[in-house]
Amino acid sequence: MTDVLRRGRLSLAFGFLVQGVAFALLVTRIPAVQDRYGVSDALLPAFLAAVPILAGIGSVATERLVRRVPPSRVLRWSQPVVLLALLGVGAGEHLAGLGVALAAFGLAVGALDASMNMLGVGLQRAYGRSIMLGFHAAYSLGGIAGASLAWVGAHEGLALWVSYLPVVLVLLPAALVGSRWYVDGGGEPGAEGAAPGGGAGKGAAVGLGWLVPLCLVMTVAYIGDSTVSNWSAKYLQDVLGGSEQLATVPYNVYMVTTLLGRTVGDVGVRRFGAVAVVRAGALVAAVGFAVVAGAPGAWVGMLGFTLLGLGLCVLVPQTFAAAGRRAFELHGPGASDAAVARLNVFNYVGFLIGSPLVGVLGDVWSYRGAMLVPMVLVLVTLVYAKSFAPQPDRYGGGHERPRTADVGRGSNGL
Repeated sequence: MTDVLRRGRLSLAFGFLVQGVAFALLVTRIPAVQDRYGVSDALLPAFLAAVPILAGIGSVATERLVRRVPPSRVLRWSQPVVLLALLGVGAGEHLAGLGVALAAFGLAVGALDASMNMLGVGLQRAYGRSIMLGFHAAYSLGGIAGASLAWVGAHEGLALWVSYLPVVLVLLPAALVGSRWYVDGGGEPGAEGAAPGGGAGKGAAVGLGWLVPLCLVMTVAYIGDSTVSNWSAKYLQDVLGGSEQLATVPYNVYMVTTLLGRTVGDVGVRRFGAVAVVRAGALVAAVGFAVVAGAPGAWVGMLGFTLLGLGLCVLVPQTFAAAGRRAFELHGPGASDAAVARLNVFNYVGFLIGSPLVGVLGDVWSYRGAMLVPMVLVLVTLVYAKSFAPQPDRYGGGHERPRTADVGRGSNGL
């Protein structure tokens, strides 16, 4: 069992990394996509909004799908679709083709995000200790790699399909091979037999009203994240007077500090508990937004974006972990998968709200003032921080129970 879980953890981390690469390659080359297809500035927001909307639909569909098939199978086949859709975006010639490729990308991303977080929650439960932040650290690493590859393609003036094709040729077969070692339900006996095909079974039908606070936290976290990704460059250049070259740095700094925070975050959760880590993350993120809003110049603004990376990075992984753990404690593994799928929808809700929110407030008020809104919203997390604490479960006790994987193994290593 230890070897099974170790391989499952490594293969899933690679899946997160691949997703980070693919998503970064798409979003960082949006101007090139716009030029290739002649998409007008008026039409571009509709194309961009369609991706998270369809991803939300894909996540909802995955909740139903995993009642019949294991999440590992959903992940195994949605990841190639994401990569092929990315290649389709780069290789098409007409707007209709772009629409089809982006639709496939969005639906597959929703299924992929939901299923890989289901597997991550199950593995964390099996390990009996926090490992979720490590998976999201792999995603951040993939995002940095993807953004770097996109920069090379743009710098060399490569066609989109030329930039995307080598990445797809390498990552697609690697992801398929790695998917052989995915582990459903944390390797728990009977987890794959809860329903025909190994899905969630009756647990998925259980009411999940208690999930609402975590949905709010997820939304707020992605409002903060989309604020940085969409507005950091413009803010640093137009508001804080930074150069065009310097304006490209804040998002890279944010991604690097997100990676660093997630890399060490699991250790913090094990030592201080999820509630303390989430509270600290929310406070650091709020301070980061305050520094950005009040910065007298570009370098102080850079400090604010650095703090944002360190603060926001813990919220999303811990929200998924808390939802899956609480659902399992109350209703069993089937409800855990359903909770993760429903929670994942609010990833896209936050993304859809964040960018236009700052833009509208910046136009009608000021961009400095607009940065105070996500600062206030992220403080909402403090109100709901207790939702991240383990609850007394049906087996008795209020903590995750060690699984077979932890027998005879220390707390270090995979």
